[in-house]
Amino acid sequence: HPEFQNKTLTGTFIFKLEYRKTERDSAPRAAAEACWEKVCDITEIVYFCVSGLKFDSRFIIVRVRARNKAAAGEFSEPVAIETPAYNFGFDASTAHAELKVQGDTVTWEPQGVKGHDPRMRGKENKSSRSATPSPNKTAASRGGRDRFAGESYTVLGDQEMTDGCHYWELRPLADWKSFSVGVAYRASLGRFDQLGKSAGSWCLHASQWLQSSLAAKHNNRAKTLDWPLPQRIGIYCDYDSGDLLFIDVDRLRLLHAFKTKFSQPLVPAFTVWCGGITIATGLQVPSFMGNFLHANIITTVGLSSSFLSDLLFTDFTLL
Repeated sequence: HPEFQNKTLTGTFIFKLEYRKTERDSAPRAAAEACWEKVCDITEIVYFCVSGLKFDSRFIIVRVRARNKAAAGEFSEPVAIETPAYNFGFDASTAHAELKVQGDTVTWEPQGVKGHDPRMRGKENKSSRSATPSPNKTAASRGGRDRFAGESYTVLGDQEMTDGCHYWELRPLADWKSFSVGVAYRASLGRFDQLGKSAGSWCLHASQWLQSSLAAKHNNRAKTLDWPLPQRIGIYCDYDSGDLLFIDVDRLRLLHAFKTKFSQPLVPAFTVWCGGITIATGLQVPSFMGNFLHANIITTVGLSSSFLSDLLFTDFTLL
């Protein structure tokens, strides 16, 4: 039952609106045979607010045309009302040679070099140290120009974001030691670049190697976060508003919020060192995100560039 407001048109045009129901999974023939339902002689602008829509579905196709006393115009291009999901996977062609991509899971698998395993550090002998490959040697052995190399144990997502709101989740595997999750401009990351060390990447970094630590990173700057290491992280990205939020889903805690202005297509980005992660995509934005977003509205008009730079590392934490 849509709510609406009316406003009288001032011109001499009368509008005709046609719509028909649709299902994304319907056969093309069935969709083509669906009858157009008509709303004729519209003389007022009508605003509809439709609620209760089902996620990841296409509901209705709408078209409209105008006419006056002389003739009727052509129909507009049909517009589909839908609620698309953001599904992505790991782009294995970008993965570091020591990262194994398997479905929605990435694990770190050193290539038989003991010096790479943190559990062996302090115990390695001279031969193991000399066997550790240099970044150049690692890059050459991978055979892929787009793959990350050296100490950038990175893999990117395979779907870009150019508008809209997107949400996905990450869980570290039981034996994890260090990982990062965030977004990046694909073109801004060199093969040896680590997430959060360039102007075109934003991430949350977690580590439990030697000691537990959690930090937000961007443009080679880091902000330490005083919070227990999360076991389930929600990532929310609103491309149009420039909002990137990291949530401890189990505790419903906002870990960190970046406020910026995205200017290039984004891709999800991940770094894994010793251990592994798994992701869940195609998720609906949870209702609890509304609380975090409303509590973190930021007005940036008139602020200096230096203040905006500091603002990127403001911790907007709900008390």
